[in-house]
Amino acid sequence: MDRLEALNQHLFLSINSDSSAPAWLVQLAIGLGDYLIYLIPLLLVGLWLRGDTAQRSVALKACLVALLGVAANQLIAVVWPHPRPFMIGLGHTWIPHAADSSFPSDHMTVFAGIGLTLLFDGLSGWGSATLLCGLAVAWARVFLGVHFPLDMVGAVAVAALIYLLAAPLWRKAGSACVQLAEALYRRLLAGPIAAGWLPR
Repeated sequence: MDRLEALNQHLFLSINSDSSAPAWLVQLAIGLGDYLIYLIPLLLVGLWLRGDTAQRSVALKACLVALLGVAANQLIAVVWPHPRPFMIGLGHTWIPHAADSSFPSDHMTVFAGIGLTLLFDGLSGWGSATLLCGLAVAWARVFLGVHFPLDMVGAVAVAALIYLLAAPLWRKAGSACVQLAEALYRRLLAGPIAAGWLPR
């Protein structure tokens, strides 16, 4: 474990930027690390609105995998809390962040959970794009000093495990979940749907 932690810190210091970093690169990292995740709900809503029932099923499953992954992260943090780099005085921190457990990264868990589900469930183009965005976010959050590289590796592992565990459950209950979600969608947004502003 000591060797793994030493490797983790070595990798962190090779990616994390010091105070000499150009302003444009820091701003790019902040944009990627803090704001790219807001594209995820837009992606899922877009897939829902533009898709048939099968595509809506994938979007709903992807959302479930991401949410369960983040929930699993909270349990991991309780069982094995891991300090963030700035909590042990390591590297340079460019953005404020709560002094909570760093492992695994919630941001990367969301990107990996969504991306892997889309990739393996028939929306490979969107899945690949989501995973590539996740890699950019992973780099940015290490560069900015709020995560270690292995936080990102752990996040992908959590997302992959949740996906594998959820797959057989979704095969049994997914259809009913989608039917319920579609019924709620059509009831809550009946007006815009009837007016033709939203698809049925």
